[in-house]
Amino acid sequence: MATTTPTRNGHLNGATNGAASSPAVSKRFSDIPGTIEVPVQEDDDFINVEIDLNSLVDDPTELCDMFENEHTARLYWMTIALAYAKQNKTDRAIEVLNRGSNAMQDTTPVEKLSLISCVCWMYLRKSREAPRVPPEGALLSEAKTKDHYLQLATSSLNEASRINPAFPPLFLARGVLQLLKASLQAPSKAAGGGPIDQAKADLLKSALKSFEQASKVSQGKNMLALMGKARALYGLGNYKDALTTYQDILLKTPDLVDPDPRIGIGCCLWQLGYKDDAKQAWVRSLQLNPESKALILLGLYYLDASSRVPTHSPEFIKLYKKAMTEFTQKSFKIDKNQPLTCATFASYFLSSKNLSHVDSLANKAIQYTDVNAIASDGWYLLAKKEHYSGNVETATDYYRRADEARGGLERGYLPAKFGVAQLSVLNNDLGEAKLRLEKIIQPAGKHERNYEAMILLGTLYAEEVFVNQYAATKEDKSAEMRKAIEYLEQVRTAWRDPKKNLSPDSSILLNLARLYESSQPEKALQCLLQVEQLELDQIPPSEHPDGIEDASELRNALRKNLPPQLLNNIGCFYSQAEKHDRATEMFQAALSSCMRIGEKGEDIDTDALVTTISFNLGRSYESQGLTDKAVEVYEQLTARHDDYTDAQARLAYIKLRKAPNKEGPDAVAKLYQANSADLEVRALYGWYLGRVYSRKRPANVNEDPELRHYKHTLQNYDKHDRYALIGMGNLYMMAAREMRRETEQERQKRSATYTRAVEFFDKALQLDPKNAHAAQGVAIALIEDKKDYSNALPILLKVRDTIKDANVYINIGHTYAELRQFSKAIDSYEIALSKEGKNNDANILACLGRTWLNRGRHERNLEAFKTALNYAKMALEASPEQVHFKFNVAFVQIQLVQHIMNVPDTQRTLVQLEEAMEGLEAAIVALDEIAQHPQPPYPKVDVEQRANMARNTQRKQLGRQIESQKEYEEKNKEKIAAVLEKRQAEAKRREEERQQALAKEKERQEKIRKEREEMAAKERERDEARQAEEEAELTTDEETGEKVKRKRKPKPRSEDQPKSRSQRKKKARREEEEESDDEGGQPKKKRKLTKKDNKQYKSAEIVVDSSDEGGDDDALERAERAIENRSSPVSDIDAGSKADAAEEHMDVDEAADQDEDEEEQTVTRTTSKRARRGRVLDDSDEDEEEAEADIADTSMADAANDEEEEE
Repeated sequence: MATTTPTRNGHLNGATNGAASSPAVSKRFSDIPGTIEVPVQEDDDFINVEIDLNSLVDDPTELCDMFENEHTARLYWMTIALAYAKQNKTDRAIEVLNRGSNAMQDTTPVEKLSLISCVCWMYLRKSREAPRVPPEGALLSEAKTKDHYLQLATSSLNEASRINPAFPPLFLARGVLQLLKASLQAPSKAAGGGPIDQAKADLLKSALKSFEQASKVSQGKNMLALMGKARALYGLGNYKDALTTYQDILLKTPDLVDPDPRIGIGCCLWQLGYKDDAKQAWVRSLQLNPESKALILLGLYYLDASSRVPTHSPEFIKLYKKAMTEFTQKSFKIDKNQPLTCATFASYFLSSKNLSHVDSLANKAIQYTDVNAIASDGWYLLAKKEHYSGNVETATDYYRRADEARGGLERGYLPAKFGVAQLSVLNNDLGEAKLRLEKIIQPAGKHERNYEAMILLGTLYAEEVFVNQYAATKEDKSAEMRKAIEYLEQVRTAWRDPKKNLSPDSSILLNLARLYESSQPEKALQCLLQVEQLELDQIPPSEHPDGIEDASELRNALRKNLPPQLLNNIGCFYSQAEKHDRATEMFQAALSSCMRIGEKGEDIDTDALVTTISFNLGRSYESQGLTDKAVEVYEQLTARHDDYTDAQARLAYIKLRKAPNKEGPDAVAKLYQANSADLEVRALYGWYLGRVYSRKRPANVNEDPELRHYKHTLQNYDKHDRYALIGMGNLYMMAAREMRRETEQERQKRSATYTRAVEFFDKALQLDPKNAHAAQGVAIALIEDKKDYSNALPILLKVRDTIKDANVYINIGHTYAELRQFSKAIDSYEIALSKEGKNNDANILACLGRTWLNRGRHERNLEAFKTALNYAKMALEASPEQVHFKFNVAFVQIQLVQHIMNVPDTQRTLVQLEEAMEGLEAAIVALDEIAQHPQPPYPKVDVEQRANMARNTQRKQLGRQIESQKEYEEKNKEKIAAVLEKRQAEAKRREEERQQALAKEKERQEKIRKEREEMAAKERERDEARQAEEEAELTTDEETGEKVKRKRKPKPRSEDQPKSRSQRKKKARREEEEESDDEGGQPKKKRKLTKKDNKQYKSAEIVVDSSDEGGDDDALERAERAIENRSSPVSDIDAGSKADAAEEHMDVDEAADQDEDEEEQTVTRTTSKRARRGRVLDDSDEDEEEAEADIADTSMADAANDEEEEE
């Protein structure tokens, strides 16, 4: 149906209707004449009074009085009424029909039937023109609505049905009445209903039945009945059958334009998804009737097409303009009360904010429509108008009516439900709004989601999260954040589907960026970059700079046209990701954008933007190591704003790093005196105090100047200053780390200090749950005080994602090392070593050496010991003045000697032992030097004892190991040489055997090749000889001239020459008959055919002549009997007899006349047939042969053929 519909419709609209070049004329009221002559009695005679039906008087009273007095026939009453109806004076037509019906009270009821039926039709017509709901201010009982006229039509129809229910026009009237009732049927509010309410479906089915009855009565010639049937099918959603019915109507009456089946064809095609084909049907309808209702339908087609293209594209403007000016406007001029046109025009005025016209047009759409959906659209347009005007209560009421016109509750009209949710947001009733939006989203399937509701709901949840971020008391909004991200990401994903035709929205991306900012900054950056691309795409080509071809350069040049806030945020995320070069580009572009805004004179505070962006640019220069440029930026900022403390603090910090002795401390002190109340300045000053007193911390932590400074900040400025809290926690933890722990009392005091440090960290975490520095302090305290590595490790791993510092990885490495996960510890140390400024850090190298040493001990791996020694030497090279690094090298060398001495001889080499001896000698020398150092890492006595043990004990033990290793390797060398020699001999032998095998195989292959060549040559010779013989036997046909095989002449047969089989067979039968006559009374068993119940003929006996003379017995006959005996189950012939018979059979075949080729083929077929029927049967065989019916039938056919051949 779907594939043939366009072709069929095109044929009907093109070929059939195309012949009519002029517009078709409606046949409605075409049978009403211009004038009518009514017979009137005057005196004793009748005269004809002519009435002009084109100019009837407005009041038909006098005319009706004349008709009553003259007892005018029914036909005249009908004609006058229809003439009034033709002039759209339906009320006058009804009045005439009612007067005519009353005037015929004395006549037979059949005379009144047509008049009453016509009254029903007039009421139906009035129902189409009447308003749907009572006008404002009118009483419901007095209002003449559509329902009012439908009740009158029902009453007239019932009256006519009582006279004659089988009157054909009543079927059609009943169907139309039920169609109109179905259109006014209010949608059911039942949850989970189908697309069509049951009550409406029942009315449509009844209408369908009535139309089918009307069509049946007219034998399918009533096109209006078929039109009604198609309309009922369309209302039931059976679009394919409706389309077929409409096409059938068009095929039968191609000139039908009022009503026009082409409009129905287009509507069916539209519902089936063939919108372009629907357009063609409507275009053809418009060609035939310029005032067709297809005008507004074509307008809707182009509006639908415009909705599938971007609103800012030229194509959208073209399609939208065509829809409104060429079609909708024309339709409105033709009929200003057409509901669909009014609703479409009202939507246009609503979008253009011309609200004065929306009210009247939307009300017309509501009043005069027969379709609930159009009424719903009218209420929705009124609601939007009130929404824009700020009339919340009225808008809510109209939204409710629009929703109820389509079913309400779980069905209803989603835009109306969405409008109510928007009004709830305006009333700040966010809970109600979220509840309504959730209900809108839930029923939608996977492929039909309401993305507008998702956007609003996701935005509401996001706003909750953003408000909570700045609240004094934080709440857990993780669920709201998850929902906001889920809904907004679903909308973002839908943008990629071209079928959904959704345009990306910058506000959604900005909300997602704010949601991702703290947890997933890389995703936030992606959202901002997508916003940047959207902004760049909106820049018209006319504003592109000339002469730039490179895409990246063009992008950088166009960035000055973007909002500076967007570029600044992108730069901040780049800086957070340590991509400082890109961050610098963004900050510079943001400054250029601010300059452009200042030049245009836009009402934006560019000074604040320039100040913030310039400071960020200076920080980016600092991160890149461009300190001079950063100082220049900060100085410019302080010159413009001398009270800009942040810039002054950065300048003081840079001076302190460059000149830590004089200029730096003076700058910090001056800044602190001028801004002692500024928390950032106080944090910088506390950091400065920590550096100054780092080497001479007082024994009592409470006397530490840095601690006093932080305490002063918390007591007098801000008790929630997180930097001061974390600083105090760090100081308490450093103090606990240096405490003695020999006695139980000292350990308790130390643990209490750690607890005090954790309290400060915990307070900072309460204020900021995501403060990574406080979390790291808690983890370090757990490790150092409680040795709780398992609980501390997850904290450090989370901190690692936030703090991009080498110390975090060092702490993680320490934890992994304590947990004996040496591989992960080594990875963490190596990452720390790769951080900026840590490439040759002696402490990290020492940690790597210690971890490799512990790994070597644990795994008993000599290579791990060597790696540990290498890292220890690297640490010593990085910091040669540190004596403990020198001790580490000596210690690793001694540990390596201890390990290698315990390694079996088979797993070590003499070279390794000699290297270990060299390391041991170096360790002895190093330990002696360390013992003489004024500040050895361990007591001098312990170092000397370790050196003496290495000198006196380990040196001798290692020497003996070296001698033993030498002896082992010499013996092993001889064994290896013998084994090697043996392996070489074995390999040589295997190679020789392999070569011999290859030679034999090659020889065999060569022999096979030669044999094949000889066979091929012989075959070619035989083929050539055979071809020569065949060519010699060919001759030229005299008729055709083609080469044919020469036929051989049969040789004359001599008397001694054997006869043919058929002749021998006949002779044998004659001899048998003669012998039977001679024997007289002893009949021979003869072969006969009997007819079974299953209609199969079988031979019961076979003639056997044992008195045949030896010379005359035919060899072929003997072979046949041998075959029969071989196949018979009662045969008593042994295997030797069967073999003899087979040989005789073969001899006969060989002795056959080779010159008679065709005769031989015939004889062969006959022989095989005789063999099949020549069986000796007994009673035990009958059952088997009855089951083989097909074989028996074939045998009979063969037997008949044999008899024909013998004759």
